Amino acid sequence: MKGYAVRAQVLMLTSDAARATSLQLPYDHDDHEGAEMTEIQRPGALYQQVAAAIREAILSGEFAPETLLPSEAQLMARYKVSRPTVRNAIAALRAEGLIEVRHGKGSFVRSDGQPTVTLDRRVGRTPEGRFAMPNGTVWDEAEAPSVYRTHTTKDTAPLLALNEEEALFGCDRFLVDRATGARTMQRTLIPFEIAESVPKLAEAPDRAPASIYALLAEAGHELWWSETVRARMPLPDERAALRLPDATPLLHLARVTHGTDDRPLILEELRVGADRAELAYRISPDDPTTRHTPT
Repeated sequence: MKGYAVRAQVLMLTSDAARATSLQLPYDHDDHEGAEMTEIQRPGALYQQVAAAIREAILSGEFAPETLLPSEAQLMARYKVSRPTVRNAIAALRAEGLIEVRHGKGSFVRSDGQPTVTLDRRVGRTPEGRFAMPNGTVWDEAEAPSVYRTHTTKDTAPLLALNEEEALFGCDRFLVDRATGARTMQRTLIPFEIAESVPKLAEAPDRAPASIYALLAEAGHELWWSETVRARMPLPDERAALRLPDATPLLHLARVTHGTDDRPLILEELRVGADRAELAYRISPDDPTTRHTPT
């Protein structure tokens, strides 16, 4: 019996290997009747070959962005494979970010990657001298700002030129672009020492950034800003709040407002889905005699 079991396993593996190296892929979708069959000959698992075929159909435009993929049964018939193979192929494409599964609706081709909203990161001033954020009026607050007390961490302390565990005011905002539905998470961190030196700021640390800039300028600071941008995968709560599809990174912006003697005054953090937004900056030549060196 042992010899029989080994022989049967060898025959099964040989059959699967032959099948995996020569997969017939007929175009049997309703919109492609009569199309020629395509034969793929590649090494690798069978689900990887099915994933490659679906990927090619997406990239060629056969499966257009934002459209529903054929059902599992249709894909099984199209590629002559089992349901587990189709599911593994879909899972692989989800991990690549090409497919988005919408619960109760099915699998959809992700958008073509064109951002839906442009974040203009300039800081300007009105003719009256007030600070203004470009396009600031298109964002709505989805909920009331949340103000709390917190402390510096190993990530925020260097940006504010402070030690870890130093006291801060924190203010979180959840913003939605009314035109596109793009969602952002904004956080402002204000050291206690800065807030105490500007009484109006200590009384209302939930002010919008432009209003905080105005208070700091009134206190005698000559302001300038430094900003870093990085992409990373979201934490579970960020993914849920921003409604990010599978395998979608977010953009994490950190802006420091500097004042007299280039001292960091406040830190703003902005998180937004990398598939929904692009950043725009105005870059101008710097005067070497007044050049600031970010801390």
